[in-house]
Amino acid sequence: MGQKISFSSDYTRNAHPAILKRLTDMGFEQNVGYGTDPICESAAEKIKKACECPGAEVFFLIGGTQTNQTIIDMLLESYEGVVAAGTGHIAAHEAGAIEFSGHKVLTLPNEGEETDTERYGSNIGKISAKDLEAYLDTFFADGNHEHMVFPGAVYISHPTEYGTLYTKKELSDISEVCRQRQIPLFLDGARLGYGLMSKRTDVTLSDIAQLTDVFYIGGTKVGAMFGEAVVFTKGGKPRHHVPIIKQHGALLAKGWLLGVQFDTLFTDDLYFSISKNAIDMAEELKSRLKEKNYEFFLDSPTNQQFIIVDNDKLNELDENVGYSFWEKYDDNHTVIRLATDWATTKEELDTLMNYL
Repeated sequence: MGQKISFSSDYTRNAHPAILKRLTDMGFEQNVGYGTDPICESAAEKIKKACECPGAEVFFLIGGTQTNQTIIDMLLESYEGVVAAGTGHIAAHEAGAIEFSGHKVLTLPNEGEETDTERYGSNIGKISAKDLEAYLDTFFADGNHEHMVFPGAVYISHPTEYGTLYTKKELSDISEVCRQRQIPLFLDGARLGYGLMSKRTDVTLSDIAQLTDVFYIGGTKVGAMFGEAVVFTKGGKPRHHVPIIKQHGALLAKGWLLGVQFDTLFTDDLYFSISKNAIDMAEELKSRLKEKNYEFFLDSPTNQQFIIVDNDKLNELDENVGYSFWEKYDDNHTVIRLATDWATTKEELDTLMNYL
């Protein structure tokens, strides 16, 4: 049996050829460690320019869960937790990593889950400013709140776990609630490139830098071998951030390996052009799935597409196609995720559709 064609996720490939070439060309070149090298400095400057945020503070970490855990620990006091959607990545798919580091995830209801009709709309996976404000009002009105876990930061992801996106107004409204309450807003950008290049977004990288206190630009899922670029936008980076990173086992000695990847991705708009490929292929995939009368679980404007598949059909697919189980739909059907990425080709879509 040959190798499966994989649409299971967007981190199943090695890295963009430009990154691999540059790493190879470096050969036996020596650099100082821990991200203090000139390559990391160059990458940080390019990112600040792309964000239109010259005062930002940028550093690099290895992977998404590590980054979420480290940033949240940086933002919170020991008695504080982080507010997130119930379907948020830190609440659902990080194996309790945030709680393991001593901070509770405080979950909000997700927009779109109140009725079946709304659940399958484009708001699933998001929080709303209204729900956030109500949660904070209720917490501080509780006479016993000094004995409770304080909401010390707000976590959102863009795209969300369901591939949905915040509008600029939604982000602005959430940002305003956080600003009024003096609570930092943290945006998980593991798939940020795919959100920024969606054909249905009005949010730019500059908007995100303006409206959040800290966010990260995902590389692992967008063309890098590994790596995430953390951006503190308003001077909130801890005075001694390196010891905190090291306490989380997250300080890479050969930090330039992260820097060279982001320096390459943010040269000549490579990050954005390869992200656009994933969106173009996702739109093509969506069109072909509709032609075959597949039912969509929700309307995703990004590279993750969720369809409802008969379980008997899944048994056939298992031998030839890599996909992600998402959730049980009913006794006879399952929701699966098909993800395009920065390198997906039309030929790969052809092969996938032959099996579907």
